[in-house]
Amino acid sequence: MKLDILAFGAHPDDIELTCSGTLIRHIDMGYRVGLVDLTRGELGTRGTAEIRDREAAEAARLMGAEVRENMAFEDGFFVNDKEHQLAVIKMIRRYKPHVVFANVPRDRHPDHGRGSSLVTEGAFLSGLKKIETEDKNGLQQHWRPQAVYHYLQAYYFDPDFVVDISDYMEDKIKTIKAYKSQFYTDDPQYEQEEQTFISDPRFMDFIYSRATQMGKHIGAEYAEGFLTDRFPGVPDVMELS
Repeated sequence: MKLDILAFGAHPDDIELTCSGTLIRHIDMGYRVGLVDLTRGELGTRGTAEIRDREAAEAARLMGAEVRENMAFEDGFFVNDKEHQLAVIKMIRRYKPHVVFANVPRDRHPDHGRGSSLVTEGAFLSGLKKIETEDKNGLQQHWRPQAVYHYLQAYYFDPDFVVDISDYMEDKIKTIKAYKSQFYTDDPQYEQEEQTFISDPRFMDFIYSRATQMGKHIGAEYAEGFLTDRFPGVPDVMELS
């Protein structure tokens, strides 16, 4: 299956929190989008890996993604080594995306930075034909995405570019709220769970505030910000916000 955008997240809900508005916008434009979680988030304080599996599937459905995969790397302890890089390479070669989204290079959770470097390096190595990988269909063709973009997370960085998600903000919130075990909810099933940084009711205010902050850069109500390691080409300067 050929995809236009393949978004990686260290944990289920990383993608929803940071770039789901951008993904939904592009799906609405006709692009094909896939999601890949590196871990099942099994070390999360609230809920279980099995619950998050179900929540991730529901969030992907709400988003309209073509596919969602979980690589089942060890939450909190996966590393950027050959074994993990080859697994990422296989995933990229399977879907041949034009663009890859990845975690931010440095953030509050150490998995985010490790996931960022792992996916970035994997995306480059995927283009080397002398690295051979196989799947159920046999030898995979080498493939390098044109770009890897890093979505912003807990820490603030000045973005290299932002995407207007004003028309998709509420859709983004719906995908986040699919993770009932992780975020504030009035569901009695989770009332007795330990409170965390993201389960505080005020955390959703942060999501709106960050989107508002990003939107101010381009005069939009809401936006999502990204970092890039490459110079983006602009075909028409008149289209820049």
